[in-house]
Amino acid sequence: MTADMHLPPIAPGKLPLLGHTLPLLKDRLGYVQRLRGYGPMVRLAIGPKSMTVINSHELLQEVLTRQSQHFNKGLLFDKLKIFGGDPLPVSEGKKHLNRRRVMQPALHREQVKGYMDTMVDTVEPFVSSWHDQDTLDVCNEMQLMAQGVVMSALFSSNPERGSAQEILHSVDTVFKAALMHAMVPISALERLPTPGNRRARVANTVLSKAITGIIADHRANPDAHDDLVSLLMTVQDETGNNLADDEVMGEITALLAAGSETTAVTLAWLFHELGQNPELERRLHEEVDSVVGEGQIGIEHIPQLAFTRRLIDETLRLHNPAWILTRRAISDVRIGEFDLPAGTDVMWSPYAMHRDADLFPDPLRFDPDRWLPERPQPPRGAFIPFGVGKRMCIGDQFSLTEAVVIAAYVAARWRLRPAPGSDVRPIPEITVHPSSLRMVAENRQHAVAGTAV
Repeated sequence: MTADMHLPPIAPGKLPLLGHTLPLLKDRLGYVQRLRGYGPMVRLAIGPKSMTVINSHELLQEVLTRQSQHFNKGLLFDKLKIFGGDPLPVSEGKKHLNRRRVMQPALHREQVKGYMDTMVDTVEPFVSSWHDQDTLDVCNEMQLMAQGVVMSALFSSNPERGSAQEILHSVDTVFKAALMHAMVPISALERLPTPGNRRARVANTVLSKAITGIIADHRANPDAHDDLVSLLMTVQDETGNNLADDEVMGEITALLAAGSETTAVTLAWLFHELGQNPELERRLHEEVDSVVGEGQIGIEHIPQLAFTRRLIDETLRLHNPAWILTRRAISDVRIGEFDLPAGTDVMWSPYAMHRDADLFPDPLRFDPDRWLPERPQPPRGAFIPFGVGKRMCIGDQFSLTEAVVIAAYVAARWRLRPAPGSDVRPIPEITVHPSSLRMVAENRQHAVAGTAV
């Protein structure tokens, strides 16, 4: 049974029930978008269980803000408790609030300004290693750059490219496994010696070793670093003791995954869109050239790169990395006209919501100018690239600054053209990433004089 089936009108307070085929579908993204046609809420059967899908941005606001005390992070985030402890993205209640208060200063807007030089210094070797007419795996390049920025700025770690690639692959493998376990919530399957489970265990070992090395270096040289890891090592838990290594490891892993994957995927989609639209690319180059010139990008340039920021916002809308997110009701709660009993698993899709024609005119068109202040804006709560409420992403300012820096740094030096025969499709896994994004790098300094670049 799929979401294409005809359903009778929904009686007040009743939810339509659909057979759940999401883990098996090839067109998962189309499926979650079609679900929006069944009204503000719909239930999906998962064997003996069910998942309630929220399609209404107004009802989602209730869940994430006004009624948030009735929900925890839910099924997807349960499966992300894979490194010991309860890191910030999955912790609950007072523990989450206390941990967020401790970590927030390191990711505050003002503190992020201090990371600018580190961001630029980290990105420069990657971009300088490209050669004119190189065919690049753009998604992988963006992932390595974004991961490098997080590790350098927040962990004072700068692994060489081979080790960085191994860490990147391990994060990807472990989180893919966690997502699949959330989509097929049968605990016995997680213990079977399947190829996927074996790969996840190997990747977990590699990742744990890398992060243990970062912690060990900070313990051996406590005065050498002033970063987020140093801060975590001074945090006290609810008993008054310093965090155990597995707690610190969990926080580092969560920040590494969240801070690398979403920013990198956003940038990959951005350069894909620019490759399809030379006029938008020209405007980006023109802005970067006029604002930054031939010097190094600095924090003073960020507010002036307004078109660059609109490009990023539009990429976050059309290609939102999050295709499913979850919550679970921990007490009986009424959302709109619907009663959700305690234990109800809730899901929503920012990706599908951001492509809803009722919320965004001409939603499949990549139009950065829709974010100009004189243009009509979407209703409150319809555009939530970093979430909303008390669980809003703690690193939103870091991520946005990082994205502007990388986009501008690359655009100042290169054009990225689609490789011949490329077929780019969205793949919903940890995030909605390109199936394959191979692009040819053209050095702008080698362009023929007088040619628009």
